[in-house]
Amino acid sequence: MNNLFEYAQACLHNVDIAEKLALTHEAKARCSQGGLSLAQLAPLADISQTRFPEKPLLLPPRLVPNRKLTQTGGVAAFFHAIAHIEFMAIYLAWDILYRFRGLPDAFYHDWLTIADEEAQHFELICQHLQGLGLAYGDLPAHGGLWDHACETADNLLARLALVPRCMEARGLDVTPGLIKKFADLDDTASVAVLQRILTDEVGHVERGSYWFKTVCRQQGLEAESQYRQLIRHYYQGGKPKGPFNREMRIIAGFSTTELDWLEEASK
Repeated sequence: MNNLFEYAQACLHNVDIAEKLALTHEAKARCSQGGLSLAQLAPLADISQTRFPEKPLLLPPRLVPNRKLTQTGGVAAFFHAIAHIEFMAIYLAWDILYRFRGLPDAFYHDWLTIADEEAQHFELICQHLQGLGLAYGDLPAHGGLWDHACETADNLLARLALVPRCMEARGLDVTPGLIKKFADLDDTASVAVLQRILTDEVGHVERGSYWFKTVCRQQGLEAESQYRQLIRHYYQGGKPKGPFNREMRIIAGFSTTELDWLEEASK
């Protein structure tokens, strides 16, 4: 393969996990060396053609068992859930790169970098899971993140608002508290994995913010009002729940006006 979008098709439409990870890293390395064409392929495959492994079993979120960290198997179940989020994040990064065309080369380079980092996160968590006696796919998971991709398959601004600037940004709010919980348990291995993910996720959300504002500007839209409108329209329940990590969200490209609205909307 000599085209970035051929790599995207391979990663989105084949189920083999090891191959998906290897192709993601290979694409990133080759693109960094200038060895991949960004000529955009046609026709574009429908999002319904995306393929996932047989395991884990995907259930509605309300049916996925919820275990506390202090329960037997609770830490392993927690990291299995995180592994699934990171695995789906690989798909989400490849899909936004593949599905939305006619953007600057930097857009595709950014989301390829994000796909590669999400693959690294997934690999780190899988290694951690092995030490906890579990493998990815051993427990059920939910497909909610991909539902958001399907809902926004024809709307780039909605995708950017809902995935990096809502679902992924939620990690900036909750992960510092989770890191503290594992630190209190003297679980340094878990702390290291979560800290690495948090560090990278700030950059992922920032890239989502940057491209959201850039596309709004190109379309003559006011970014803050557009964000509010899209979240109200697409977010299940109408609004995200706080508390929100203002410091990290500002680093990741949120404005104080957006954060004031989120905090007010969540009351």
